[in-house]
Amino acid sequence: TYEISEVFRAKNLIDVMRRSHEARQKLLRLGIFRKVEVVIDTSRGEDALPNGLDVTFEVTELRRMTGSYNTMVGNNEGSMVLGLKLPNAFGRAEKLTFQFSYGTKETSYGLSFFKPQPGHFERNISVNVYKVTGQFPWSSLRETDRGISAELGFPLWRTSQTIKWEGVWRELASLGQTASFAVREESGHSLKSSLSHAMVIDTRNSSILPRKGGLLKIHQELAGYTGGDASFLKEDFEIQLNKPLLWHSVLSASLWGGLLLPIGEKPTCIADRFYLGGPTSIRGFSMYSMGPQSDGDYLGGEAYWAGGLHLYTPLPFRPGRGGFGDLFRTHFFLNAGNLCSINYGEGPQANLKKLAECIRWSYGLGIVLRLGNIARLELNYCIPMGVQSGDRICDGFQFGAGIRFL
Repeated sequence: TYEISEVFRAKNLIDVMRRSHEARQKLLRLGIFRKVEVVIDTSRGEDALPNGLDVTFEVTELRRMTGSYNTMVGNNEGSMVLGLKLPNAFGRAEKLTFQFSYGTKETSYGLSFFKPQPGHFERNISVNVYKVTGQFPWSSLRETDRGISAELGFPLWRTSQTIKWEGVWRELASLGQTASFAVREESGHSLKSSLSHAMVIDTRNSSILPRKGGLLKIHQELAGYTGGDASFLKEDFEIQLNKPLLWHSVLSASLWGGLLLPIGEKPTCIADRFYLGGPTSIRGFSMYSMGPQSDGDYLGGEAYWAGGLHLYTPLPFRPGRGGFGDLFRTHFFLNAGNLCSINYGEGPQANLKKLAECIRWSYGLGIVLRLGNIARLELNYCIPMGVQSGDRICDGFQFGAGIRFL
């Protein structure tokens, strides 16, 4: 197959061992084998060469259909996930997956099809059909999305590129009778058809609690030109740098930012705007509870920035060193950011001034627990500063769980 073709180009025993290991990793990455073992031996038989080697890959395939049950941690929410998968639907590592998720704020189910290019797993296409219902108590809003998407992924130089089309029928409704008029005004049905592009450069040794490396992620979304009644251009980025220091300490710096521009006369939708605040972004503030609001309901913003500086250190006296204790880190943090609506009649300088004024910020310390390489938990003592009228704060201890932290 394509995955083991490089083994035939080996020139000596060390090269054979290296290329065989790389081929084994490629076979495992396909997700269709439970186990892959490599056996290297001297050639035997009538056609054997004097210095020839036999390389045998012993594989154990997964079942034709597999099921799964697990729990998943999102950004300060948890969910139970049930899934059925055909890991090798048509014999070329195509995957057909049905997944049902029931969570504290979101319930969803969907059917997805994934197909990689033979020999180049990073180049792939996927198609998804889904329904998602989410509750957003900070906005007194309930949103139900029914949609279909098609996605193309491929590497380019040192980057990972994704091009996606998505068509979504969105239904917005207020969570209760106490919802503000601004939220009730957004209620109803809308259709969004958008094209998006994402570029990622990730050199970190871990996505959850990295010790070194950096991340650059840029995302653009254009809605309205392929149909639907939502028309906007949305840009956002994420930068992270990690530097190892003495005594297994790590200094980490992060910067997020985004801009949402409506196309035409229609204003932006509450479901498309940015939200900020909470244990996964500006710590010391309640979840997504800063910025523009109406009668206690947060409406999101069309421009934002957020920055964070962290110092991660091992636990004092290193209890459980080499084992369970290595999953924990203490950290000292400083977060800052701002979120605002854009007034297009004022010009860019006035809107930039809004983002630079009345900056929310916080500092504190806490304990971080890494859950494998999929999520992390934080328990922090936070001191919020720069609090503006209408912001909700969490002064003191704050717990956070998620996969993406500032």
